[in-house]
Amino acid sequence: MVTKISNLINNLLTVNVFFVLLSFIWFGIAVIGKYTNIPLGLQIWHSLWEPLFLPAISVLMGGAILSGTISYVSKNLNNSSF
Repeated sequence: MVTKISNLINNLLTVNVFFVLLSFIWFGIAVIGKYTNIPLGLQIWHSLWEPLFLPAISVLMGGAILSGTISYVSKNLNNSSF
């Protein structure tokens, strides 16, 4: 059961990592576009920061902590001899 939950969390975190990386790349390209006077969606990115990107980053950090905790606990439970 713990393995299935851990695998699900890891799969969701993998998707989330790619989403966060793509949003960061978009931000970088949009900033370069702003300085070259090419509209590449910086205003749209700013409007999506709070409702979309900030929660995605928070879920990524929280999920990484949760995944590490589950891994640590399951490893210690498997190594302990009751």
